Amino acid sequence: MERTARYVLTVLIGIVALSQFVQVITRYVLQTPLMGLEETTVFPSLWLYMLGAVNASRENTQIRANVLEIFIKTETGHAVLGIVGEVISIVVSLWLTWWAWDFVRYSWRTWRESPTLYIPTFYADVALFLGLGLIVLFTLRTLLAHVRSVAAARG
Repeated sequence: MERTARYVLTVLIGIVALSQFVQVITRYVLQTPLMGLEETTVFPSLWLYMLGAVNASRENTQIRANVLEIFIKTETGHAVLGIVGEVISIVVSLWLTWWAWDFVRYSWRTWRESPTLYIPTFYADVALFLGLGLIVLFTLRTLLAHVRSVAAARG
């Protein structure tokens, strides 16, 4: 899974970087902007953002402000704090996933298209739902690891 994630993220960032490079060259060097390039760049960009967030959740490397860890001295205390944080994360992520599901259903029903190239925006809109769903799963995995840690420490 890690290898696949690494390749997909690399390809997506390469596509976004290449399209931005082409846009700069055509717009500022050749003085001829390429119509629709920004529009097509939105799709891999959205997938890149969401899959990057999923990757951070999978690796458990999200940015956190764990100020309370300074005051908690025991490993069990850190695990309990982790449980509280993961439960809050799961509740918020589930709520956002439910909202994203409604958005995907709306997107499917209306089948909106991009303004210039008429690309269905559903293909970008679904990234939000899938990304949040995967984040919930990886957060659940981290929560279970904290629960096991507390259970092992107690007994």
